[in-house]
Amino acid sequence: MHEGNALPWFSAGPFVALLLAIAILPLAAPMFWEHNRNKAGVAALLGGPILIWLASVHPDALLHSLHEYASFILLIGALYLTTGGIFIAGDLEGKPETNVAILALGAVLANVIGTTGASLLLIRLLLRTNQQREHTAHLPVLFILVVSNCGGLLTPLGDPPLFLGYLRGVPFTWTLRLFPIWALTISYLLAVLWFLDRKAYAREGVRALARDRTERIPLRVQGWRQLPLLGIIVLSVFLPSPWRELVMLLTGVAAYAVSPRAVHLSNQFSFAPVLEVAILFLGLFVTMVPALELLSAMAPRLGLSTPLQFFLTTGVLSSLLDNAPTYLALLSTAQGLGLPGEWVNVTTLHLTAISVGAVFMGANTYIGNGPNFMVKAIADQAGWKTPSFFRYSAVALLTLSPVYLALVAYFGWSR
Repeated sequence: MHEGNALPWFSAGPFVALLLAIAILPLAAPMFWEHNRNKAGVAALLGGPILIWLASVHPDALLHSLHEYASFILLIGALYLTTGGIFIAGDLEGKPETNVAILALGAVLANVIGTTGASLLLIRLLLRTNQQREHTAHLPVLFILVVSNCGGLLTPLGDPPLFLGYLRGVPFTWTLRLFPIWALTISYLLAVLWFLDRKAYAREGVRALARDRTERIPLRVQGWRQLPLLGIIVLSVFLPSPWRELVMLLTGVAAYAVSPRAVHLSNQFSFAPVLEVAILFLGLFVTMVPALELLSAMAPRLGLSTPLQFFLTTGVLSSLLDNAPTYLALLSTAQGLGLPGEWVNVTTLHLTAISVGAVFMGANTYIGNGPNFMVKAIADQAGWKTPSFFRYSAVALLTLSPVYLALVAYFGWSR
């Protein structure tokens, strides 16, 4: 569209209002917000006027955003439907090394089937493995930090913000250059898990440990037929549009059709989570069109210029809002600076700061990244006592603070 200077400032209002609704309503009005029809009503109320205005004044910009939405939601939906047909049965002995192995596997899988897919695939295995133990409150929190967030830094498949960057022109393999940051962060978090779990394991009673050893059930993967379909989804990302979207759609439908009902029951499969994402992101993709144009046009006047400023701003907003639209907003802001761009008109350091800030700091709250609240809900349903919203945030910030301080030093020194 490239007309940000001509847009009125209040055209960004619906985008900001929808982000605030997503952040506040789950806490302020949980009974209202739990129904997808109410989410659809809020999204329609805020996005409808912008949709009509864009259709009449800037139809090309609207169609471009809707095309990105289709690619985004079809990838999320296809991965969700495919992993919903896979169930890892069994109950391992809940030793510290077992839990470290599960989370390490999740950190790798997050880059292949997404943080949502890896979280859904492994969280119930982690809970069953440790159900006989008594001192396990730290496990869901570390799982969210490792599998649902930080693990998905290496590919556009890993976390929704990175896939949106890919749709905006960031090369698919660009995120692999973030491997040193990923490896150091995951190693640190797994070391924290090892230390905490060893202390907790030493406090377990004799009866609990005896039950844990005697009630073991060998691992068994149900839904092997879904694995080739996962491979097709991953490969489809490299196809040109519209073949990419068509293959994702057909593969997702096929995955749901061939999934045994018993596997869906074991996974407590429901369309509700993916419908929630589809509804809210449709509203976001419509309302963010003028907002992103305004940010790009106003970038020089916002006071953001250094990679450190972009890292901190992206991180704070990703914590309080949702990290996917935050990533796009800050990417547009960086593009508007007019710096010598190495990737999509942005320097390597700026793109690194935005990417790491969105992925890592989405872990700071339950609402920062989609899988976070999903893992909490599954753990609560299984009878675990998960931290409250503010207690979780405090623990997450405390745990990740060494990582954030190291990144602040890195981006502060790299100019």
